[in-house]
Amino acid sequence: MRVLAAMSGGVDSAVAAARAVDAGHEVVGVHLALSANPGTLRTGSRGCCSKEDAGDARRAADVLGIPFYVWDFADRFKEDVIDDFVAAYAAGETPNPCLRCNEKIKFSALADRAAALGFDAVVTGHYARLADGVLRRAVDADKDQSYVLAVLTAEQLARAMFPVGDTPKPRIREEAAERGLAVANKPDSHDICFIPSGDTRAFLGAKIGIRPGALVDSDGTVLGEHEGVHGFTVGQRKGLGLSHTAADGKPRYVTGIDPESGTVKVGSVEDLQVDVVTADRAIWTSGVRPSAPIECVVQVRAHGGTAPAVVEPDGEGFVARLREPLTGVAKGQAIVLYLPDADGGDTVVGSGTINGTDRAEVGARATDASA
Repeated sequence: MRVLAAMSGGVDSAVAAARAVDAGHEVVGVHLALSANPGTLRTGSRGCCSKEDAGDARRAADVLGIPFYVWDFADRFKEDVIDDFVAAYAAGETPNPCLRCNEKIKFSALADRAAALGFDAVVTGHYARLADGVLRRAVDADKDQSYVLAVLTAEQLARAMFPVGDTPKPRIREEAAERGLAVANKPDSHDICFIPSGDTRAFLGAKIGIRPGALVDSDGTVLGEHEGVHGFTVGQRKGLGLSHTAADGKPRYVTGIDPESGTVKVGSVEDLQVDVVTADRAIWTSGVRPSAPIECVVQVRAHGGTAPAVVEPDGEGFVARLREPLTGVAKGQAIVLYLPDADGGDTVVGSGTINGTDRAEVGARATDASA
């Protein structure tokens, strides 16, 4: 096939491109320039899309002997990822920008341009397994990225390739060194790529401004003030700005956010527990909406936050009734549905965007849904 390899400048995408070459495909490398100020977005292992990254990607392409280009997607990235991220926090939600980048940039804007230029597929260095349109967890559980890929449609998955998902990360680095790729020991990127400082609250504050509100406990008693709901997420413990401890001496957590009134509610860890999650914007990776409730495992964060559940399709979304409660489930996060495999691979069934949570009797609600 004729394939386009998205090369970030890191080790994973370089080895993915190399494996595509080994497989006999006609490979062209492309680096996405996502920042309007590329010289400012790399601080050690933080940030991406810097001039350094573009140079590393080009050198890897030279070693592999493939053509290489840089495509400017900065405007699209700002609109679909950065602006979306800011708007979601302003609305009291907790978005995942990596997930949105995959959905809107790498497997939409990039894939569409690739198809228009006659490419059959897009190759990336994501850690996930894909065969016959079925998306599964990566072999390396610590690096698994199937969660942030679960927003892809059946059509997008049909034009995707993830060559490194069947290999543990240490072996990928070894392979890169064996191939003479200079990025073999390059640090992985951490945190949010367009916030190289790692200070999300300061970044959002500069974009949104001060919008004062009250911090209240479960009975509505005002405990303090804050400068904006964008500084909080459900499940947060640190940085609440409270001057005194709770009466029971236990830590407080953010349990709810009301962007209209600017109120941030805090409570105990027990107050965080939910066992019903509703979601909209459902995406079924097979392309077919289930006709009946399904038993599966749900995941509500990129790493961790899993529970067995019964999921029932509901209009353009679904309702997940958990057999075990989860904590720190926030609106705006993705909820991803998995079917366990015999080898632990876990097949992705679909995903949705969380728009509500509730508490109920876990066993009773799950049993009622499956009856």
